[in-house]
Amino acid sequence: MIGVVSEPIDEHFTRTVQALTPNGGNGDDGEGLLELFDSQLGSRHIDIAARELGGQGQGFYSIGSSGHEGNAAVAAALRPTDPALLHYRSGAFHIERARQVTGVDPLLDILLGITAAADEPISGGRHKVFGNAAMSVIPMTSTIASHLPRAVGLALGVQRAAKIGLPAPWPHDAVVACTFGDASANHSTALGALNAARYCAFQRLPLPVLFVCEDNGIGISVRTPPGWVAEVHAGAGLEYFSADATDLSSVVPVAGEAVSWVRANRAPAFLHLRTVRLMGHAGSDVESAYRSPSEITADYSLDPLVRTAELLVSKGLLTPSEVLERYEAKRAEVRLRVRDAVSRPKLAGAKQIMAPLATSTVDAPFVPVSGTLAQGINQALGWILASDPGALLFGEDVGRKGGVYGVTRGLHKKFGPARVFDTVLDEQSILGTALGTALAGFLPIPEIQYLAYVHNALDQIRGEAATMRFFSNDQYRNPMIVRIAGFGYQKGFGGHFHNDNSIAALRDIPGVLIAAPARADDAAAMLYTCASAARTNGQVCVFLEPIALYHTRDLYEPGDNGWLASSSESAPVGRARIYGSGTDLTIVTFANGVPMSLRVARRLAARGIAVRVLDLRWIAPLPVADILAHANETGRVLVADETRRTGGVSEGVCTALLDGGYRGALRRVTSEDCFIPLGPAAHQVLLSEDTIEQAASDMVTG
Repeated sequence: MIGVVSEPIDEHFTRTVQALTPNGGNGDDGEGLLELFDSQLGSRHIDIAARELGGQGQGFYSIGSSGHEGNAAVAAALRPTDPALLHYRSGAFHIERARQVTGVDPLLDILLGITAAADEPISGGRHKVFGNAAMSVIPMTSTIASHLPRAVGLALGVQRAAKIGLPAPWPHDAVVACTFGDASANHSTALGALNAARYCAFQRLPLPVLFVCEDNGIGISVRTPPGWVAEVHAGAGLEYFSADATDLSSVVPVAGEAVSWVRANRAPAFLHLRTVRLMGHAGSDVESAYRSPSEITADYSLDPLVRTAELLVSKGLLTPSEVLERYEAKRAEVRLRVRDAVSRPKLAGAKQIMAPLATSTVDAPFVPVSGTLAQGINQALGWILASDPGALLFGEDVGRKGGVYGVTRGLHKKFGPARVFDTVLDEQSILGTALGTALAGFLPIPEIQYLAYVHNALDQIRGEAATMRFFSNDQYRNPMIVRIAGFGYQKGFGGHFHNDNSIAALRDIPGVLIAAPARADDAAAMLYTCASAARTNGQVCVFLEPIALYHTRDLYEPGDNGWLASSSESAPVGRARIYGSGTDLTIVTFANGVPMSLRVARRLAARGIAVRVLDLRWIAPLPVADILAHANETGRVLVADETRRTGGVSEGVCTALLDGGYRGALRRVTSEDCFIPLGPAAHQVLLSEDTIEQAASDMVTG
């Protein structure tokens, strides 16, 4: 149980208010100011309680909102149906938003998050985030403003849903609000999102998003140069509003003006709030290590609670003693919630913790396709767009051009620019558009032009897309299919950035499906499955398309058309495809490795060695049951892996075999731990058919 906390800012508030002189004002505008003050008080006392809970080992998060309590005015200017993506200093905003919705106890909810209680209403104790589905507060970690691209995408989705008549979770006149700090405003993620918003504004594309920068002048210990945020963002292509958020008489009218402007104009705006950071960055932060005592205490005069108290007293709404009564009453109210919060049970066991990440076995009806891999993907995308009015296809060059390799050719003309469109050349913005439109009810299918480029924006998948179900306990989802052209063996246009065989950074992201089709019929079936998984389970799917196989027609001999679509099988998640029934050896492979291994199998068959080829198809989750079944039938397994030896797919396959009790012969051949060079040199570091054949022969005859 927490006791009386002695924080300098706490004591300063009491001394300052005691020294105020009562004023017999007329009490105009009293109700709104008193409500905002109540939200500010709640946020402050939660911060104080979080410090002591942390010191006692009962609280696990103490990045507070002290000094930022003026953001309650932004919440008051918005509607509870306006989606809000909040950073970690938005306590007063969250509490004020709760005032507009019945049945929510924001003080308890926040404390349940701080104490990691299993019945915390948004993340279920998995992380301390501001979120509540009933309040349209979407949970964000927002440590580096990584939620800003999503905010842009959500604003686009809200507006586009209205345009095409798609039912959406929010009204068509909604405003999307996102809050972030001045230090985060320098991050490339934030700058990319702001640039994308300006890009839309320049073209007069509707985008109702309000960027709220809460500028306290310091990021942990690094100072933001005075005037820097205004220099960069005032008059830089966005409507710019500025207010002193330590003073409600300043921030209330400006916040209202900014929200009204975005709502009326359906255009982006930047609201710059001058704030102050009190009690350091977090509970573990030793502020005296980088700020002098005089600097720290000088900020006390800018305490929003002190300034609101002064405003209330000057207007005659409260006497100094009444202010202090409210202050202490809120402290007592928070302490009652603390007693409740610490008594709640915590998450128990890995199964309960991981429940929102579950990947169900999903199958989908198969619609036959014909032709090459590129043609099969094109036909499947067309079927998805035709059958799902919320499906969107977008990325660099996917519209009029039809993609660098022609994979999306004709879809822009058939389905129109509202559903098939080009984007800015920025992978973070492309994925952010997917993240946001997914929340607005769409099924986004973004394209990343090359595998090497996804690493520029990987946190949009790792930190934002994959975590949404986890941090919201599956209350919010961002279903999507991220199409990525990748792998090696591309002829005529190579080098590292166009031939990349590294997918290690994708493979370990919890809850993400990774598909790697090798041929047209599988690609189509797997796309349908991904669409079903996304819509049914809210799944984030990564669809890796082997560039070198896009236009491949032949398998064994020129003109045999052996690699064109030839079947009508479905492709359930986590199920492999088997070629042949050889009893001497199982070759486990995927993508480019499949036709390579089939050619090897044919040559070995001529020597009397019977080989079956198992195409994984799914990289995550791996088809472990199929791998084990066929491995045990032959007793010999060769993993032919075109990714790198270190961090490659073969590591996961071999581990799955060993964990599954396989005790037969096991070997792997891979590409080298090397970037892929230009020209013929690429073949010196990539897995080759000769290497596969030699290893297979050695295993059987050696």
